[in-house]
Amino acid sequence: MSTKEKVMEELLNSDDYISGETLAQKLGVGRNSVWKAVKQLQEEGFDIQAINNKGYILKSTGDILNREIIKSFLDKTDDREIIVLDETDSTNNYAKDLARKGAKNATAVIADCQTAGKGRMGRSFCSPHGTSIYLSIILRPETDMETCQLITSCAAVAAAQAIDKVCGTDVKIKWVNDLFLNGKKICGILTEASVNFETGQPEYAVVGIGINVKSIKNIFPEELMNVATSIEDETGKAPSRAEIIAEILKNIDILTKNLSDTSFLENYRKRSFIIGQRVSVSKLGSEKTALAIGISDNAGLIVRYDDGTEETLNSGEARILPPLHF
Repeated sequence: MSTKEKVMEELLNSDDYISGETLAQKLGVGRNSVWKAVKQLQEEGFDIQAINNKGYILKSTGDILNREIIKSFLDKTDDREIIVLDETDSTNNYAKDLARKGAKNATAVIADCQTAGKGRMGRSFCSPHGTSIYLSIILRPETDMETCQLITSCAAVAAAQAIDKVCGTDVKIKWVNDLFLNGKKICGILTEASVNFETGQPEYAVVGIGINVKSIKNIFPEELMNVATSIEDETGKAPSRAEIIAEILKNIDILTKNLSDTSFLENYRKRSFIIGQRVSVSKLGSEKTALAIGISDNAGLIVRYDDGTEETLNSGEARILPPLHF
């Protein structure tokens, strides 16, 4: 860790003033190095108060995305690699590059802004600066590709539980990868994987999670405002992004530890609001109307078409249709 990161860690763990001399002794650096580190942190937006003969105290972290702040919400024994970027094209792209170079399981990549965020089906993902969570997690599942298909559903439950815990909300899931609050989308999830063609086993998976946290009014394009919202726009409060990220990381660890344990699907089904609704199923370039009737044990959407036949969808898309009026 750099001196700046070490100073940040000490300030986060203290409820009282710490003198520059104490910090210097603890960290094995000169007092001038401590002063420079504090100055850097203040310039980054941290509310650090400095008083003569008392030292430094962190009054507020605001909502700045910072590795040490995120780690302060995790267990002390959590030694995962956390990379925080001001800007990148896509956290999934960044994470995949790390995975190809051998990055460990549970490595997390977070950005304050994406210039080319990705959604499912090749869509773009609106990613303005300083408003949202853009998080990608590297997983190295020791299982087959069929079981790996559960990762997106695991991530949906993990993110929904995290938001509910921090914000006191009741987040719902729209199959397969969208989270909704009060009928509008607040989160999208995209999982990408690399497969060893000789063994048929996954080499790694990267699960990307994008959550609208702060108000998106006057920020998102007008065409998205009818379908998208944010936590702040629905609750009136903007929660700590760092705390939500930490909760997601903890939940993902638990839920993906043994992907063959599908007990998480009970929570997924309870949160699903697509069941019982008429949907338009898009698959292989065609669209058919159906009724969504359930979630299978491999997280597929079970639908009944108008001709009475049933199918379990493991890919494609299901768009909720307006209710019929007679």
